Amino acid sequence: MTSSEFTSNRDNFCYRHPDRQSFVLCQRCMRTVCPECQTQAPVGVICPECMTAERKNRTPAQKRAQRRWGASGGTITAVRSGKPIATYVLLAVTSFISLLQMIPGVGDQITSALLFYAPSLYPQYNGGVFEPWRLLTPLLVHGGFIHLALNMLALWMLGQTLEPMLGRLRYLALYLISGLGGSVAVAVIAPTTATVGASGAIFGMMAALLIIGRHLGANVTGILVILGINFAFGLFVGGISWQAHLGGAIVGALVAFILTRTRRREQRTWQIVLLATVAVLLLVVVAFVPPLILLS
Repeated sequence: MTSSEFTSNRDNFCYRHPDRQSFVLCQRCMRTVCPECQTQAPVGVICPECMTAERKNRTPAQKRAQRRWGASGGTITAVRSGKPIATYVLLAVTSFISLLQMIPGVGDQITSALLFYAPSLYPQYNGGVFEPWRLLTPLLVHGGFIHLALNMLALWMLGQTLEPMLGRLRYLALYLISGLGGSVAVAVIAPTTATVGASGAIFGMMAALLIIGRHLGANVTGILVILGINFAFGLFVGGISWQAHLGGAIVGALVAFILTRTRRREQRTWQIVLLATVAVLLLVVVAFVPPLILLS
């Protein structure tokens, strides 16, 4: 096509600004739009008229989410358009270490060094050795391939929703503090039990999704049923640490409550302080309560 043919074709100009050439089409109506008229969507861009129509078609729950959660951009789906990089990293690192754990001759050493066992936190019960890393390293090891696969599937599914919604740092804080809560619960309720797995953090994520969904006005019946079934399964099936599930869920719900109440930019300092306070309180609990139980 020659230059004159291009300029004579009105489809090569923004439909709202006929004097502005553009090569970008709205992904809804396929009309040409200039940079000023473009709104980023999860895939491509949309024009102002399609954006207005999409806003009118939003459900009441989506409108409440836009108001309460403070999502930027034109659509709620834009909040979830980012890649969950932190989730991918957690999946890769956890899977790598857990698969190493399954190698004969190597796995037993990895498991014994990383699993959670409450007496390992107290030198008086562990031959004078203090191993505080065990509060979090159990998230990296699992009791078999099925255990690993189920937890990683749950992490992948939950992470795709929570990480883009919360942001990577808040998401990582939720994951780690929930995992810490699971370990603390085991130390308090069942201090002589050795546990492995990311289930405490996973339950924290499920509880957080429940709290956040309720805050947004969404229907949370489904996640509530899933959370209840999984928790009940741990109560009636041997070899599952329901204590870690309970601790992770309680702490995850608390973290989510803090995040929903301190989401504005001017509240960021309070958010950091409150999250740090939760972590410190968990450490205080694990420092003073389990020795009393172990001594009894």
